[in-house]
Amino acid sequence: MKYLGILATSVTALVVATGCGSGATDSAASGAPAATAATTATTQPAPATGSAMADGPFGAACSAVPADGEGSFTGMADDPVATAASNNPVLSTLVTAVKKAGLVDTLNSAKNITVFAPTNDAFAAIPKATLDKVLADKETLTKILTYHVVAGKNAPADLAGAELATLQGGKLTTKGADEAYTVNDAKVVCGNVPTANATVYIIDKVLMPQ
Repeated sequence: MKYLGILATSVTALVVATGCGSGATDSAASGAPAATAATTATTQPAPATGSAMADGPFGAACSAVPADGEGSFTGMADDPVATAASNNPVLSTLVTAVKKAGLVDTLNSAKNITVFAPTNDAFAAIPKATLDKVLADKETLTKILTYHVVAGKNAPADLAGAELATLQGGKLTTKGADEAYTVNDAKVVCGNVPTANATVYIIDKVLMPQ
């Protein structure tokens, strides 16, 4: 309990530092977009080809994202990040974990963050008994999930070679160029996905704090 109190204080401090608002709702399905969200395109953006410096999402796994509706790239761009993820079937296990950890409001109300979001397959690679144990342990789950969040809306160029401080308090190492990026030992499979308050990079592994 002492650790959880310290972690909660750290979460609050970093969210305040990134301009945390207070208008988030209690569930991912009803979170309100951040007031400063950029106006989004009215048509579905196509995954970028060639350089990842292009404005749109990139990566082979982007094809698994719905082409229209709330779970599409356009739909996600309208919503704060936890809500956006809840509408995307590729991220359903992550959404379940975020709800269990009680982090929906924290993520939805934060301004200008980057989230490295493990796919359902990334969670499925963890032995079921281990995953079930983590999902039932709020303290451990919070530590793991906040390790996937950093301050600032990081563009692909920002990940070319960087060490990023996480909401959990640890560090992530990113490398890459064009459309090939890694975060620690995970690969970005669909990157540069915009939401109202965050940039999302969908990754193929669950990152574990050191």
